[in-house]
Amino acid sequence: MAGEFFTGGYPPVAFHFTVSIGNGAVSDASFTEVSGIGNEMQMESLTEGGENRFVWQLPNGVKHGNLELKRGVANQSSALMKWCKRTLEGELAAAIQLQVVIVRLLGAEGEVLRAWQFNDAYPVKWSVDGFNSTKNDVAIEQIALSYSYSQRTV
Repeated sequence: MAGEFFTGGYPPVAFHFTVSIGNGAVSDASFTEVSGIGNEMQMESLTEGGENRFVWQLPNGVKHGNLELKRGVANQSSALMKWCKRTLEGELAAAIQLQVVIVRLLGAEGEVLRAWQFNDAYPVKWSVDGFNSTKNDVAIEQIALSYSYSQRTV
């Protein structure tokens, strides 16, 4: 019975995914890791006068962290790097260009198992992992994207 649960590729693996940014203008969106997918209800504590047995927990809105993307360091002609550079080094001289980012978790045959859409996304942080002369690793850059809201589409 337990074996039946895992047939058909479930639970899905976490290493087969795609990321698309904008309307396809950013085509160099190959990443080794995506994190930060999630939402959390913010709560406000309210103590009722004269009632000492409990405190009410009232919903106060939904918060989310940044969407974090990791990949090997790209060259300067990368459309994604140009977007990051224009946003993070432009000193707000020009309007921030907002993009839609879609993350898709894929099955063994490339079918979309789950998908999340992040609306009004823009880069808020770009960093490069430390260099180490004793390791034989790829130089990794990390991009953090803020967004107004997200929705699971599949």
